[in-house]
Amino acid sequence: MLACLALAGWLVPVAARAADAPIAAPAADSALDAGAAPERGADGLDHLVPELANHPYALEPGVRPYLHRVAISPGFGRLGSERLFVLRAAYNPNDWLGYEAVIGHNPSHAVQAIVHQFSAIVRRPLAGRFQPYLSAGYGMTIVLPGKSINADPVTKNEFTFGGGVEYYLRGDLALRAEMLGMTVIGRQQNRTGLVAYDYGEQTIALAFYRSIRP
Repeated sequence: MLACLALAGWLVPVAARAADAPIAAPAADSALDAGAAPERGADGLDHLVPELANHPYALEPGVRPYLHRVAISPGFGRLGSERLFVLRAAYNPNDWLGYEAVIGHNPSHAVQAIVHQFSAIVRRPLAGRFQPYLSAGYGMTIVLPGKSINADPVTKNEFTFGGGVEYYLRGDLALRAEMLGMTVIGRQQNRTGLVAYDYGEQTIALAFYRSIRP
């Protein structure tokens, strides 16, 4: 307890001095764009994006840019009544259209499913932190029977359609919530014809954005 009190007594003056220190003006260009070493900010740290050093949660004014940006989005949620873990990678060739590859794992007690699909994202970029979008995709679901079922893995076609919304925490990071309807098409054992199974998918994820210059 005494050690904690002593540490707190040392940290409070240090934090006060850091708060009173003058704030350096942001550089005109990113250090990465100039090919130079990262710029040292007022907090004494090297920042890869200097404009975020003093105001990390501020957004630039105007419509959110998507042109030539990539996004990596790890997330989790539910597929039907079971858990779902997903990893998405997207590229936006223009402001209103994006292409996204998705891989997911749906563990359950009796069987497991591995989901991989390719989706198209359509949006109208807006000013502000909230950015809604629509999504539609096609892919394959590999169903892996558990130890209690003596069966081979089965691959089924799937279609998804729905939408979501991004909430930008800062210019390169957004919280993403999505709701999709998934239709899995396959065959039933000992029966002819195809059967469609409908599931609901809800996920929440973080989207890490980076720009790629053509």
